[in-house]
Amino acid sequence: MENSWQIVRRYSDFDLLNNSLQIAGLSLPLPPKKLIGNMDREFIAERQKGLQNYLNVITTNHILSNCELVKKFLDPNNYSANYTEIALQQVSMFFRSEPKWEVVEPLKDIGWRIRKKYFLMKIKNQPKERLVLSWADLGPDKYLSDKDFQCLIKLLPSCLHPYIYRVTFATANESSALLIRMFNEKGTLKDLIYKAKPKDPFLKKYCNPKKIQGLELQQIKTYGRQILEVLKFLHDKGFPYGHLHASNVMLDGDTCRLLDLENSLLGLPSFYRSYFSQFRKINTLESVDVHCFGHLLYEMTYGRPPDSVPVDSFPPAPSMAVVAVLESTLSCEACKNGMPTISRLLQMPLFSDVLLTTSEKPQFKIPTKLKEALRIAKECIEKRLIEEQKQIHQHRRLTRAQSHHGSEEERKKRKILARKKSKRSALENSEEHSVKYSNSNNSAGSGASSPLTSPSSPTPPSTSGISALPPPPPPLPPPAAPLPPASTEAPAQLSPQAVNGVSRGALLSSIQNFQKGTLRKAETCDHSAPKIG
Repeated sequence: MENSWQIVRRYSDFDLLNNSLQIAGLSLPLPPKKLIGNMDREFIAERQKGLQNYLNVITTNHILSNCELVKKFLDPNNYSANYTEIALQQVSMFFRSEPKWEVVEPLKDIGWRIRKKYFLMKIKNQPKERLVLSWADLGPDKYLSDKDFQCLIKLLPSCLHPYIYRVTFATANESSALLIRMFNEKGTLKDLIYKAKPKDPFLKKYCNPKKIQGLELQQIKTYGRQILEVLKFLHDKGFPYGHLHASNVMLDGDTCRLLDLENSLLGLPSFYRSYFSQFRKINTLESVDVHCFGHLLYEMTYGRPPDSVPVDSFPPAPSMAVVAVLESTLSCEACKNGMPTISRLLQMPLFSDVLLTTSEKPQFKIPTKLKEALRIAKECIEKRLIEEQKQIHQHRRLTRAQSHHGSEEERKKRKILARKKSKRSALENSEEHSVKYSNSNNSAGSGASSPLTSPSSPTPPSTSGISALPPPPPPLPPPAAPLPPASTEAPAQLSPQAVNGVSRGALLSSIQNFQKGTLRKAETCDHSAPKIG
């Protein structure tokens, strides 16, 4: 398959993408058009920088980076299918066997998933009642067998819990699932926070809210306690979730009800996967749900998502008890050391004093065989997450090493070390050459010395060193005319011996290392002139 990152994009492609993203209401930094001089080398380099910055802004925005427009722009090979058309085909096949349902209209782009589509429905004999049909295909974490998968999907309408949004109808085949729920005019918890209309496109509703305002403290406490209770219920049942975010919480009066229990059965990726896949201590589905709860609590508190995760410091909150929970789920320390359990969060002061009044008794009977299938699937999902986190960690280490190695400061250090090494190597080579030259002369001198001795030729010097040389001969009787001192003649008499001995190497080394500046000035008295009496 061709590498999608090698696809050439023209400015007109960027312009088309930018026009499509205007629905988000964001001011995106696309460089302006230029008609004259647009082939200059400097302009092309500047334009490339501008377009790269534009892509960086888009891909660092969590909502934009997940939308279908951006995915198709960056990777058209893997996102070429028309999922709306595929969904319509699947829904049409469903209606052949279930004629009581009728499509009112497609709900275009109300969700963030590319492979999940929504339709407004009605029952033919109840035309005023509105329902929502959701269709989704399989994801990368689908580990259930086709039989177990279809059985569990069809089991979802039997799940009764005060904080789970009821599924009216559910069915599945070997490649997708289709579920029907009642349509709620008030929308989700995210719609309440962002003051959005439920039927509007996802980008329009949540990318750039007109007014940023968090919920009241009592709402935060009540909604938070309700959500934690239902998460604990699902984990106690052995049912994996892992898909908590504000758009998956339906508001029914003052009650929060969890949506999309089918996502984990389908193997779909979580909305916050790009966040928790960075932290190797968030490696179980319970810790994933706790971390996602931190994101949800942040949105309820401040009316917007965090700028980045982990969060270094939190803005002022309605209560320090809120900040304590946020720190335990989103701080650097929490992401590094691990998440608290759901039971631990329920015991924290923010939620421990909340009284829940409900008469509905939870019911969700899962056969033992399906519980075992869920347990195995859950382990496989967690194993794949751990492997992905390991790959991300290795890639980040490699990137940091390459960045450090290529930095200007590091390059200067390497140059200095290279110079020092070069100088040291040259010095070592010079010394090694001197030693080799000295040794060769020593061996040559010992071979040239004659074994014969005579009274007129002195004994050859020992190879043990200069100290083994014989003492100079006694001074001659003074002639009529004064001669130079004997000490000046002694080296001349020793020189024949020094030619073929060890001292030659020392003499050579002394000559090479001679420095004129080290000589001391000396005063001499010349007495060699003849005296006239």
